[in-house]
This record gives sequence, structure tokens and C-alpha cells, in this order.
Amino acid sequence: MINLGVNIDHVATVRNARGENHPNPYIIAKQVIKYGANSITVHLREDRRQINDNDLKVISSIKKIPLNLEIAANSEMLRIALYYKPTYVCLVPEKRNEITTEGGLNLKRNKNKIKNVIKKLNHSNIRTSLFVNPSIKDIKLASEIGANCVEIHTGKISNLVKKNKKYINEFIKIKNCAIYAKNLNLEVHAGHGLDYKTTSILKKITQITEYNIGHFIIGESINYGLKNVIKKFIKILKKK
Repeated sequence: MINLGVNIDHVATVRNARGENHPNPYIIAKQVIKYGANSITVHLREDRRQINDNDLKVISSIKKIPLNLEIAANSEMLRIALYYKPTYVCLVPEKRNEITTEGGLNLKRNKNKIKNVIKKLNHSNIRTSLFVNPSIKDIKLASEIGANCVEIHTGKISNLVKKNKKYINEFIKIKNCAIYAKNLNLEVHAGHGLDYKTTSILKKITQITEYNIGHFIIGESINYGLKNVIKKFIKILKKK
């Protein structure tokens, strides 16, 4: 079974543009699951530019919703994760001046720090995922420091596909990483920049068991409705 996770950060982006409480990420989270998605992703950034602490509090209270919490690997975010105990925590790199997450974690430089965070999360029975570049070395390090899962950054292949450029080399790189991760007993997810076409291409990699998609789903929903967009992704993921 291939799962669809929906990142609802950009619901908060729209809400925050007016400083009000509409649209409400809590309501959208419930609708996303109602329409057939398997999980919700929220990224609690240090600057709270999108999802805020109250969003996390109320969404965490919906016990029937599997929650994937994206956070930076620091003491403040670890404390918050241990308090709310989401289904998953995905550790991601974070820069204040970035528009979106620009790449995977630098595991070589931050190995001990991330290993310590993973240890504490695993001790609290929170499954840990690392947002990584499609790199065999990073997959190996992720396994060595105790991660349960890797989410492969798909930004490069997504951009190549959108620009109608050759993407086969990047596809092979992602496929090899997914196979390697699976052989290390790591669960394999994919995310960043995904749309209908790139998801259809990557679905051929059978080791990938979850796709986390946010910006495209929220943006496309303005034109076609949240239910229709989610149903279309589910159809793509179920297609043989």
C-alpha cells in the first residue's frame, strides 16, 4: 500500500496573510483525512511563519489523525515533540531566510546532534524520519544513527519534470537510494515539489511507501477543490 500524506502548512500561509483564523488548518486537517489521505504533515518552524503552536495543539488533539511533525533538530522543538507525541517526527534542515526547505539534512556535520534527538524520540515511541538528499552516504548515516525512516528530497527531479528536461539520472539516483534504504530496513518516503506528473513517475519505485505533498495540493485545490485533488492523487498512487 502506498500512502498519501498532505502537508497543510500553506493553509496557514493563507490564513496568516490576514492575521485572522480563516482558513483554519484544524478544519482542513479533518477534511484531508475524510477525503482519503493517510496522514497530515505540519512543519512547526522556529519563526512560526506558517503553523503555530496552537495549530499543533488542536491538530494533535484529533486522535484519529496520523500526524507527521516536521521540526528542526534543536532542544526547543524536541521538547515540543516529546510533549505532543505525534505519530512521526521528521527532522528537517531549517534556515530563517529560506522560502521553503532547500535540501536534505547535513548528516555528516550534525551526526551526533541528530543521533541524540533520534534516541530521545525513539525512547518515547515516536517514529523518526530524516529528510535527506538522494545520497547513498546519507541513507547509510541515517541507518547508523537510528532513524526508522528516510524521506527523500525530490525537489530536483520535480523541477526537471516541470521544465520538461531530462530527469532519468535523478530518477535512477532516487531509485538506488530507495532500494538501498529498504535493504537497511528503513521505511522510504518521498517529498518536496511533487505534482501529478512527478508523483506518477516516482510511483514506479516500489520501495517508496509514502508521498508527502503540500504546496501543490493546496494550490491546486483553489482551482479544483480539496476533495477532487486528493482523490486524483489517490487514483495515481493506486494505479497499477
